[in-house]
Amino acid sequence: MANVRPKKALGQHFLTDLGVAARIASTLDAAPDMPVLEIGPGMGVLTQFILDAGRDLRVVEIDTESVEYLRDHFPALADGRIIEGDFLRLPLDTLFDGHPFALIGNYPYNISSQIFFHMLDYRDHVPYCSGMLQREVAERLAATPGTKARGILSVLLQMWYDVRYLFTVPPGVFNPPPKVHSGVVELRRNGRADAGCDEALFKTVVKTTFGQRRKTIRNSLRGLLPAGATMPDTPLLAMRPEQLSVEQFIELTLEVQKLRGK
Repeated sequence: MANVRPKKALGQHFLTDLGVAARIASTLDAAPDMPVLEIGPGMGVLTQFILDAGRDLRVVEIDTESVEYLRDHFPALADGRIIEGDFLRLPLDTLFDGHPFALIGNYPYNISSQIFFHMLDYRDHVPYCSGMLQREVAERLAATPGTKARGILSVLLQMWYDVRYLFTVPPGVFNPPPKVHSGVVELRRNGRADAGCDEALFKTVVKTTFGQRRKTIRNSLRGLLPAGATMPDTPLLAMRPEQLSVEQFIELTLEVQKLRGK
């Protein structure tokens, strides 16, 4: 069949530069013994390099036109290696017989944050992840404490992964060219075995403080405390959420836990 038409509704911007594609695919060298799941392969510009490297690959694609193209051009993806559907609804613990795997993709701009939130729910099954997304979002994932780009996803991901921004990709190597630059990131599961606090409350503390990021931590956390309760005096309460490390958010969560009687 002819080339696939990029669909705006699916956030499709097909990478056309083979050199960039090869460079992104080579990030999987950091996880050499793992099977690989590729999100949104489109016409297979990354797929070809992953298969050439001899990797155990499955792809998940929601666009029926792309699925047909892949079936026609990549016989190595026969026998159920093309998963036609929505990655955000995919139970990742059932793939590869439950074994850990690496995740990669030229991630659709319009759902890139949702992709990483979904991955977090299965973090013990995805010890390695790399790929390309909008540069602003990529920078947010890797943002360190004290930087403006730091946000909710920065903290929640860095709780469980070491995140590294690798390189920038210009708009001209895509069809159609996006209006922004793209960024390639790498995430490696860190050694953290548990949250060290109530994980659900940790998420609430992070989301609440960043939801009111112009306020100090002291003011934004008041709504999470029982009536009349006050946090013990700590320099953290005078800070803004983007200034805090993961460990400092854990410290805050433990204090909130105590005051809530958990």
